[in-house]
Amino acid sequence: MTDFTLKLAISAGLVIGLLILRGFVVRVLRRQLADVDEDLHTWFRARRVTSYVFTVLAVITLAWIWVDAFNALPTYLGLVSAGLAVALADVLRNMAGWVYIVARKPLKVGQRVDVKGIRGDVVDIRLFRFTLMEIGNWVHADQSTGRLIHIPNAVVFTDALANYTEGSDFIWHEIPVLVTFESDWKAAKAIILKEVQAIVAGTAETAAKSLRKMAHEYQVKLGTLTPIVYLTVRESGILLTGRYLVSARNSRGSEEKVWEAILTRFAEHSTIQLAYPTVRTYLEGPISLERPN
Repeated sequence: MTDFTLKLAISAGLVIGLLILRGFVVRVLRRQLADVDEDLHTWFRARRVTSYVFTVLAVITLAWIWVDAFNALPTYLGLVSAGLAVALADVLRNMAGWVYIVARKPLKVGQRVDVKGIRGDVVDIRLFRFTLMEIGNWVHADQSTGRLIHIPNAVVFTDALANYTEGSDFIWHEIPVLVTFESDWKAAKAIILKEVQAIVAGTAETAAKSLRKMAHEYQVKLGTLTPIVYLTVRESGILLTGRYLVSARNSRGSEEKVWEAILTRFAEHSTIQLAYPTVRTYLEGPISLERPN
């Protein structure tokens, strides 16, 4: 019997033996898990792990048979290492991502981030993935949905990551208010400015200090830090946009308070009316109002 035939026979016997052994282990696990809660889920995981273990054993043993391990050990180890690198590429990338997260800190537990269009608060960071408590999605504004989203660490190398609270806990928030062309827009603008100034009165100094501190770490042009109201014209009216600094986790609450105050003040002014999409038709010349035959 030639050396090739011998190796082929040993390989076939090895594969058959491993398949028989795997079947025996699977049957034992099935009997042991028969009375376990959530049997189907546990059984699926156990069977998958068993398949992985026996596959790795088969690959390593076959490589040992077909490569003269005693005379070419470096070659054998190189093949095994290359195979593991290919098979575990995602795992290694996630581990590298974890090292990057720990070293460079693009995100931390407790921070609010947006990655791959998924927004949420970081609640856990582990070796292979980090976990977000999701916000937004079908829930209006930046409030929690109650879902935990697990994201592989490797995403920090392949996708943009937006951090709401790195460097500063405050972000800019805008409230657009559309009034009719006939409204007293100057009075409306003064009302909006007063209300956004009132909502930030207790946090304005803290927010300004926080942003100035961030400007020392990053090349950020701060510009105006006080509340302001911008005016522009739209098809259906005059748009007044109140802009102010607010805590990243309090934008919805502050917006509600500002809107309540604005609606209350507008109700006191008959010259100010909120606008909505409208269609206006202008006719020239005499218009006949006779009843048709």
